[in-house]
Amino acid sequence: MALADLTDWMDEFSGPDFVWYAKRLSGNDTLANHSHQAGPYIPKEFLFQVFPSINIPEKENPDKWFDLYIDSHADGRKIRAIWYNNKLRGGTRNEARLTNFGGASSALLDPESTGALSVFSFRLAGGGEATECHAWVCRHETEEDLVEERIGPVEPGTWTIWTPGKPEYPGLFLSAKPPRASCWLEEHEIPPGWLEKFPTGAEIISKAVNIKPFDSVNPDLRMIKRRECEFEIFKSIEEAVELPLVRKGFHSIDEFIARAQTILQRRKARSGRSLELHARQIFIEEGLKENVDFSHQPESDPGKKPDFLFPSGTAYKTKEFPESRLRMLAVKTTCKDRWRQILNEAARIERKHLLTLQRGISENQFREMHEAQVQLVVPVPLLKAFPRTVQPHLQTFESFIGDVRLLNF
Repeated sequence: MALADLTDWMDEFSGPDFVWYAKRLSGNDTLANHSHQAGPYIPKEFLFQVFPSINIPEKENPDKWFDLYIDSHADGRKIRAIWYNNKLRGGTRNEARLTNFGGASSALLDPESTGALSVFSFRLAGGGEATECHAWVCRHETEEDLVEERIGPVEPGTWTIWTPGKPEYPGLFLSAKPPRASCWLEEHEIPPGWLEKFPTGAEIISKAVNIKPFDSVNPDLRMIKRRECEFEIFKSIEEAVELPLVRKGFHSIDEFIARAQTILQRRKARSGRSLELHARQIFIEEGLKENVDFSHQPESDPGKKPDFLFPSGTAYKTKEFPESRLRMLAVKTTCKDRWRQILNEAARIERKHLLTLQRGISENQFREMHEAQVQLVVPVPLLKAFPRTVQPHLQTFESFIGDVRLLNF
């Protein structure tokens, strides 16, 4: 069944008989990295939930065949859900995947889909076993925004599981508090003012720095670890603030929807600015002075505010300052379609730098960026998610910091 309108699709495949699994496709999911394991990664705990019949540890690589329809691209196939479990017998693999998509002709394996937000809606039978799956691979950022408005932000390297037939949003109403992580705050550890007014992103990041400074590791790994810590803090505050209201109940559906939308919008705002604020914090820690060595969100040209200009917004607006010594850094958690948004920022700077956490891009996407004079900046732990032909052309975050240090010399 091919549906042209994503909103109709989400309504069609919602209900108590469905469970959704959403993720952004990485280079290891698609064929972008020429991986022999091509096929979307699915945590085996979720695979066991929708296909309990393959949770057979004593059987090597148990599997289940089912019908999967990629409605966004009018494609239907018999797909194999498989648990590679030879690690239980001395091997190396213990992971779940969906396979048999037919190569790059499938939108889920097409290298150009790397970074795309994808939703899998599994229809469950009476016994809890999935009978079929309908999938949607978002074709542009507008579709991604529609999905995230309903289920909340889905960041690279993460996934969301949601049962749309229940009166809840993913991870919003918890029956029990999750195990304390290294940065999870108990309620008595949260500043009282934060329970009255939700803290800003900068305040949460400052707390993360205090709890887990990671100051002995390089900027690339520090950014990844700090961001994980900050998200744990965010979730712990969210639970302390929102869970009592949820348990108290709602007087109407409208009241419930309004509260849920407030929470989802807060999550989306956090996701959109988090990476940018972490970058600013690390620039300062690495000895760069704000408005001397870099400017955060200055106006470059009328109506344009890039995330960062180096050495400063003042230098950029000084016509006598050499263009060869100017740099611009845009920050986007995902860049599949959004990278083009930076092309008209900072007109004096021909080569734009873009910091991202996206797990890989296709070779064609990289070629387009290269031709448009966009230089990708990627933290070291994520480099292996990119095609081998692309990896040598990526710049690490630490290397970028080293380059901008030299601009005032």
